[in-house]
Amino acid sequence: MSEDILKRLSETLEARKSAAPDSSYVARLHAKGLDAILKKIGEEATETVMAAKDGQSEKIIYEVADLWFHTLVLLSYKGLTAQDVLNELARREGVSGIEEKASRK
Repeated sequence: MSEDILKRLSETLEARKSAAPDSSYVARLHAKGLDAILKKIGEEATETVMAAKDGQSEKIIYEVADLWFHTLVLLSYKGLTAQDVLNELARREGVSGIEEKASRK
């Protein structure tokens, strides 16, 4: 079910990235370019940290949703999809985090 949501959202983001910037928030971000998208991700990451420090579950969920959304915009901008990330997570499943990190060296 969650993969379906990510798939639908990825498809929507892909369709909107070539739309007129005044017709879509996603199209506007794409038109502004990579730095604008990265700035939004940074802002949302900071807001996620602040929400976690506040300890209010609803705020954490809201901010993580914003962070994920803007990260998905980045993936779309770079020609990638949520499925690419899910595939990487599946590849890492069952592998110790310590081992996985060591394998990157």
